[in-house]
Amino acid sequence: MADEEETNEYRWESGYEKTWEAIKEDDDGLLESNVAEIVARAKRKRAALKATGAIQLGMMRHLFVVIDASECMFLQDLKPTRFLCVLKLLELFVHEFFDLNPISQLGILTTKLKRTETVTAIAGNQKKHIEALQQMKDTSCEGEPSLQNSLERAMNGLKNMPAHSSREVLVLFGSLTTCDPGDIQKTIKSLKENNIRVSIIGLAAEVRICREIAKRTGGTYNVLLDDHHLKELILNQVQPPAVAGSMEASLVKMGFPGGKTGSSDGASDSAADHAPAYCLCHIENETSCLMGNNSGYNCPQCGSRYCELPVECKQCGLTLVSAPHLARSYHHLFPIKPFIERTEVPEMTHCFACAKPFGELDPNVYECENCKQIVCLDCDLFIRETLHTCPGCASDPVTAQMKTN
Repeated sequence: MADEEETNEYRWESGYEKTWEAIKEDDDGLLESNVAEIVARAKRKRAALKATGAIQLGMMRHLFVVIDASECMFLQDLKPTRFLCVLKLLELFVHEFFDLNPISQLGILTTKLKRTETVTAIAGNQKKHIEALQQMKDTSCEGEPSLQNSLERAMNGLKNMPAHSSREVLVLFGSLTTCDPGDIQKTIKSLKENNIRVSIIGLAAEVRICREIAKRTGGTYNVLLDDHHLKELILNQVQPPAVAGSMEASLVKMGFPGGKTGSSDGASDSAADHAPAYCLCHIENETSCLMGNNSGYNCPQCGSRYCELPVECKQCGLTLVSAPHLARSYHHLFPIKPFIERTEVPEMTHCFACAKPFGELDPNVYECENCKQIVCLDCDLFIRETLHTCPGCASDPVTAQMKTN
């Protein structure tokens, strides 16, 4: 009887049989480098799956982040607490979000005591959101959350956004219960009618209504395993999702102010362009100051001054951006094709990108199918996640011209 119990295993146990055989020691007897390589390979596979290039992506995103601030967020299964861990990761998320989506906008909501509060209105000011997250560290977590109130508040702020923009809600939900004032099925139906995509990250166990909301609105639902997995799930939301089938394609009028010279386009040299003016970004704050003639950006349409870009002009409604902002958004539409993995070391003995010699510990190399240059695993990840341009294609004028055409 004892032998039968030893042979009977749970199904999940079979997935861990002989997993130690994939980890090998390096020359110094350490496992760290090998484990890092395994993690990097898994990361590359996920990036290659996303880089399809055959789907339409939204360059302009409007996203509300809903943070659960109920009493369950004081639990310490995530260090130091769930709430502080989420706030710390969201600071990184906001930075990465605006780095890859510079012409998008974001807002932050919290839910506790069966209500929903607006922390920051939807806007494109990265510093404003990060400062708000830092100030929330002293917030008390109490009561129960209300998923329906949070989605209703987010929907009211997103349903009037332009039809060509992506409307999204990201919910960080730590509770197993939600206290809603009405029928949440009607809210889900309204979200779907307004093309609002809801993605939920669960900090505890799986909740059925959360999966139903994400499924019916076209979002994603995941439950974390640990703090590292939570970081990965949050940063996965940085990449723009595929647009809904009903999203309209339209031309958007934008303004391109000049540098911080006080002149809007460099051509005008009137006294009004050089006169000191208040920055409209912070004119409602007590800390607003008078900007001199060598600071700020002037709207080319109405002349209003702003301290940073991108921003939507409060006077005329024109979206003010710079050329690098559009360039950083443009690469989402044309991602790099996955490099071809080569198991044999080629005639080239060094990585084309970093000039690191190919060794026996890293026999797999990756080849660009356009320029045929060979790179290592680290450079393949760097090109796909940060550079977004193949160095071999960029250094070859013929290949670069073929890709442009």
